[in-house]
Amino acid sequence: MENAAALFGWTEALLWQGFLVFLRVGPMVSLLPGFGEQSVSVRVKLGLALAFTLVLSPIVGTIDPQGTYTLPALVRYAATETTNGLLLGIGVRLFVLALQTAGSMAAQATSLAQIFGGAGAEPLPAIGHVLMVSGLALAMMMGLHVRVVQLLVLSYDMLPAGQFPVPSVVSQWGISQVSRAFSLAFTLAAPFIIISVLYNLTLGVINRAMPQLMVAFVGAPVITGGAMALLLIISPVILQVWVEALNLFMANPFTGAP
Repeated sequence: MENAAALFGWTEALLWQGFLVFLRVGPMVSLLPGFGEQSVSVRVKLGLALAFTLVLSPIVGTIDPQGTYTLPALVRYAATETTNGLLLGIGVRLFVLALQTAGSMAAQATSLAQIFGGAGAEPLPAIGHVLMVSGLALAMMMGLHVRVVQLLVLSYDMLPAGQFPVPSVVSQWGISQVSRAFSLAFTLAAPFIIISVLYNLTLGVINRAMPQLMVAFVGAPVITGGAMALLLIISPVILQVWVEALNLFMANPFTGAP
């Protein structure tokens, strides 16, 4: 009976530990690139969250050493851990939004915004869809799941379990992350925007020199072909810059925080 009671206590502590880890892992997995896409079923996301929980539980150590298995403790941990997981997930998700925004800006600048707009679960133009799929594939190939585990382990030092993050720090961190996401998106789409500006300036000069020429009919195939050729040439550089920025965030997610 004593052995059975000890085994029951150990099992209870183990389940409580896994549950607390799952409270942080679950919200983050639902927002991760690749793992949390709309095309991934809820069952698969739940399985991934449980897999991450099994990996993290023995690594992060005992989250609640006192073992207070009470309703107030459950409510407190559910609120704090879910909030912390959502913050981490949103921070990573902003990089996906940056890549989507860059693709939309590039497509709008090169008159390709309406081609194959509904190719994915989220309506994106052709360039955005290509960059999105390529970026997710590259992130998976470079070990995104391993970096996610490292980020979650690191998060327990920066966001202690059972404690809400400081609102002022979270607001400043959020503003810096959104600013960095838009800056990254514009940086990725800059070659297409520059080509678009030069193209329109050239059309304006030609139109002034030859008013009778329908420059729109002549220039439309040029900008379309030039955009596709430019995408073929610089897409490896765009994806490399994006992956490096994502890896930098995974290594230190609170760089923008004071």
